[in-house]
Amino acid sequence: MPKIEWKGIIKNPSDYQMGALSKNARKLNMPKTLNEMMIKALPFAIPSILIIFIVMFLKTTHAGQVVVAPATVILGFVVSIIALLVHEFLHAIVYPSKAIVAIGFVPNQFAAVALASYPLRRGRFILMCLLPYLLGIIPIILFCISPAASIGTNGFLFGLSIMGLTSPYVDSYNVYQVLRQTSKSDSIQFYGDDLYVISEKP
Repeated sequence: MPKIEWKGIIKNPSDYQMGALSKNARKLNMPKTLNEMMIKALPFAIPSILIIFIVMFLKTTHAGQVVVAPATVILGFVVSIIALLVHEFLHAIVYPSKAIVAIGFVPNQFAAVALASYPLRRGRFILMCLLPYLLGIIPIILFCISPAASIGTNGFLFGLSIMGLTSPYVDSYNVYQVLRQTSKSDSIQFYGDDLYVISEKP
């Protein structure tokens, strides 16, 4: 478990991503701004959106009735927004004990963040990026197996799954770029506003 520090309001995220960077590090070809990245990453939200709609369609069709209460869908969605800190905590716990991870809010991006500048082997980096999907996978599975008549519970679980499955889409984009631009033996590190690869071979 790394050292996790709560920073509250974070004005400049790059300040918390200035760890020691290897001389062998090479900057990956990534979007230059967060806004550009979010736009380019949007297609990675499509599979999650399709899963959400397909699961609702199949459950409703099979039950032959309404299976969610709209009020609890909204409640679940609101709770999932609050739970974005849990999303960031799931990112953080993948880092090793020597790492320091800062968690907080970036007001101008309306986002919770987990910030660290520590090299992770490629497989561990991918796990770090994708682990928060659990916040969508678990609720959608429970939604699938919950009785159709439990519309309050179903609505809450469905609301949770919406944010849980869609919010990590930028993380999926990072994974895609890492898989394209690095090899299995490489390490990956955030530094400043950029993402770097450290290869074993200079």
